[in-house]
Amino acid sequence: MPIDSPLSRNVYEHSRRAFMGLGAGAAAAFAAMPSAASAASKGAEPLLRFGVIADCQYADKPDGPVRLYRRSIEKLQEAVATLNEADLRFAVHLGDFVDEFPESFDAVMPIWETLRMSKYQVLGNHDFQMPREQLLSTMNMPASYHHFRRDGWRFIVVDTNDISTYGNPKDSANYALAEKMRADLVAAGKPNGQTWNGGVGAEQLTWIEQTLEHARDHGEKVVLTAHHPIFPVNQHNAYNDTELVELLNSYDNVVAWLNGHNHAGNYGFTGGTHFVNFKGMVDTPITSYATVQAYDDRLVIEGFGREPNRIVPIGAPAYEF
Repeated sequence: MPIDSPLSRNVYEHSRRAFMGLGAGAAAAFAAMPSAASAASKGAEPLLRFGVIADCQYADKPDGPVRLYRRSIEKLQEAVATLNEADLRFAVHLGDFVDEFPESFDAVMPIWETLRMSKYQVLGNHDFQMPREQLLSTMNMPASYHHFRRDGWRFIVVDTNDISTYGNPKDSANYALAEKMRADLVAAGKPNGQTWNGGVGAEQLTWIEQTLEHARDHGEKVVLTAHHPIFPVNQHNAYNDTELVELLNSYDNVVAWLNGHNHAGNYGFTGGTHFVNFKGMVDTPITSYATVQAYDDRLVIEGFGREPNRIVPIGAPAYEF
């Protein structure tokens, strides 16, 4: 993309305003956090940095009322170029890499592969344009859920499409279970009883718990990445959101759950865990992505485009700056 393109100028202007406001805004914010203020005053370096993109959701089709499907190509190119200039250990896309059509992956995967760092994908509901095993191969994913370590942190990739109608054959047990879970939610008047949501199955739940145990035993802080949100209550939440929140809140080493799916973005904090919903890249002419800096006592999210900047203290609510 040309450096002087409208999209580039939008991203540049957002970043310029963010950094110009960093002096007063961040100083006041850090003043409320003695440990963070102390670390900042000593010029502390983060333990690691990583990039986050949510809901690229590309398709070669006409725009919707809000979603600009074809423009996701240039937005993704812009994000990849920016992330490649940063000192990042890895980048993660939080699901819905495409919106429709199997061939959509042919347009966006080559761009994604130009990232000069480790790359991780999370499965989203729109990504199921082909059978699951073929999809995992197409997206270069080792499994639909897995984990990896970086510098004393454990990152867990969660598959919130595990129990869903769009991600399983119609004659499968998981398809039938998804129908029952959704029907139960609708009957209870819950907003997340939607066909475009999914849930986490019993086998994966056990695996998540075992992984959290292992991370705690090794003194690791944990960040989980998923497509669907689970807190606060929202129509986009995974079917068994309450169960997942209770599980995470039973471990004091869990710092955050990062997700996409709700393109408007969202944030919640409960039981010591942060729930950060990143805004969708596909929406509006302005792009959306972020870098995250991990410190001993906080995460610092630098947003680009329409993604806000956030300070995410460990053990206290986050705030924008």
